[in-house]
Amino acid sequence: MAVKIRLKRMGRRHRSYFRVTAVDSRTPRDGRVIEELGIYEPCSKKADAQVRLNGERIKYWLGVGAVPSDTVRELLAKNGISAS
Repeated sequence: MAVKIRLKRMGRRHRSYFRVTAVDSRTPRDGRVIEELGIYEPCSKKADAQVRLNGERIKYWLGVGAVPSDTVRELLAKNGISAS
């Protein structure tokens, strides 16, 4: 099973937020997740409340071979988590 770390869209129209999740690469965007790893709220007014990540679990998934999506890779880089 190939695991990816990607975003799952939540919220309502024009007020969306995203959950950072570890999922099987074959599942749909909003399908079943293995584990939720954080939240990304681009519409939040406070800059520090936009991204909340569980760094320990993300490092675990990266260590066992999970591949982050391009957007998640950028979020991780901004928060000081190496995705290499």
